[in-house]
Amino acid sequence: MANCWWLPQADPSAWLEAMSGVVRRLDAILIDRIAAGEVVERPASALKELVENAIDAGASRIDIVLEAGGKKLIRIVDDGVGMDAADLGLAVERHATSKLPDGDLSTIRTLGFRGEALPSIGSVARLEIQSRPQDAAQGHRICVDCGVKGGVAPIGMAYGTRIEVSDLFATIPARLKFLKSDRAEAQAGAEMVRRLAMAHPEIRFSLHGDGFTGFDYLAVPPGSNGLVRLGQVLGSDFTQNALAIEAVREGFHLSGFCGLPTMHRANAQHQYLYVNGRPVRDKLLQGAVRAAYMDYLPASRHPVMVLFLNCDPQFVDVNVHPAKTEVRFVDAGLVRGLMIGALKNALAGAMHRATTTGGTAALQVLSERARPSHIDWDWRASPNAPFQSPTLSGMSEPMARPFRMDEAARAPTEAQDAPLGAARAQVHNTYILAQTAQGLVIVDQHAAHERLVYEKLKRGRASEGIARQGLLIPHVIELEPRDCALLVEAGELLASFGLVLEGFGEGAICVREIPALLKGDIGELIRDLVDILAEHGAASPLEKRLDHVLATLACHHSVRAGRRLLPEEMNALLREMEATPGSGQCNHGRPTYIELKLSDLEKLFGRR
Repeated sequence: MANCWWLPQADPSAWLEAMSGVVRRLDAILIDRIAAGEVVERPASALKELVENAIDAGASRIDIVLEAGGKKLIRIVDDGVGMDAADLGLAVERHATSKLPDGDLSTIRTLGFRGEALPSIGSVARLEIQSRPQDAAQGHRICVDCGVKGGVAPIGMAYGTRIEVSDLFATIPARLKFLKSDRAEAQAGAEMVRRLAMAHPEIRFSLHGDGFTGFDYLAVPPGSNGLVRLGQVLGSDFTQNALAIEAVREGFHLSGFCGLPTMHRANAQHQYLYVNGRPVRDKLLQGAVRAAYMDYLPASRHPVMVLFLNCDPQFVDVNVHPAKTEVRFVDAGLVRGLMIGALKNALAGAMHRATTTGGTAALQVLSERARPSHIDWDWRASPNAPFQSPTLSGMSEPMARPFRMDEAARAPTEAQDAPLGAARAQVHNTYILAQTAQGLVIVDQHAAHERLVYEKLKRGRASEGIARQGLLIPHVIELEPRDCALLVEAGELLASFGLVLEGFGEGAICVREIPALLKGDIGELIRDLVDILAEHGAASPLEKRLDHVLATLACHHSVRAGRRLLPEEMNALLREMEATPGSGQCNHGRPTYIELKLSDLEKLFGRR
């Protein structure tokens, strides 16, 4: 037999001899340590199991302390129901639990249920548990030192449970090598506690320790706004830009809040999804979120949200992953449809809204410009200088502008009460300045109009179809042979959008009809469509290809940056934005406008 890299020794016979030993039963401590490899991956894993136990115990307050990121110490104190001496002795035994009274795994109503957490943690650390039921005269304690179980002894203490995990993985140096820095481990533990805290606002959670910033989330009274706890955890940026979700279908209840599309992140870490109060990272649910936001965000960006899905435990299996982070639904299609429908309805109802953080970012840029280091800066030399009015003395030759200042003054004053206000000027033939009752709005005219056209095309496709117009003289475009083949293959798809073309010999395409709305260079549009079809080939879902083609058509029809607009055109654009769902962001996920409140402007100029 040839030597193999995976054999422990170079001599195969030695390996065969070692493998021919008698089958034996592993000792209890080794069994627990093997189980700990699944349950206790890092300090945050142990912390999760212990906090879930406290929640299941009916605690109204959970206080947590970490030292060295949880490697040196994890202390959890709760005011739950507690355990008596007999229960305390059984709690550290494998597969002993109070959470399956009838042994039915199809009706799990608690976060923990396997009975593995405490013995697994005790096998790789020093575990001390003190507990006292509310009606007991005294409490009891027990210690498990790296798998060696001590006796139960009485102790004086307040009611509830106190657990300390010391020197985690001290007997397994190899596991310690894979842990990150103390700060990184502490942050992972803090994130885990935050996830549980959002699902249980009735409980007060506090977390403190060395080397990181802790928190103390006060309990939220019953009947309070659902955003109160979310505001404690995620901050005001989320609460100011969140859309309420509420939907019910065939025994499933979906609630929570989703962020506006312009509040997006580079990964899905800010998507907090729960099933019956259990934090999960489920591919089905994450896929439903992507599908709902597909019209609003590029594939590389992810929305922020907190969603709670509740159902009868018999409709979901939570016992499919060692860490209980994945679930399996009896009717996955029903759940996916419920989530996509609820999210799309909320996003459509948001109409033109964009996140408030755009104005904050603009203020930061303006504030930097206003610093003393720029005091000698000549604004007239800036490429972004505003046009100069000839009615102001001391100004040089005025720049070209789309309309006179007196024309802007005649813009309808009642429009100021509209959400996007009344247009007052156009800067660099690209940005519309509008005055609102509360401040100022700056609109990117191309991005805004691109979204409006996209929504029109979608509505047309869904109803009577997109209107087309024939070309008096067919337009012939020369392309690479492989690009021509892509277009011809997608001919039926493109025809459904009003774009009729056919092959015109080798290396050329003949365009005979185009969408009636289309304006601009047909050749540029065709080349862009080639790129879209190459990126999202025939293997991509049809809906995804349709939306990308529509978005490309919308971009080529939209008002371009650099085009002068009359006051009535600008105001018409603002009113249409207010009446169009999703107009707060363009087809690429960028905001179409930012808003500055009057108070923001006053701060900028030192009036506050």
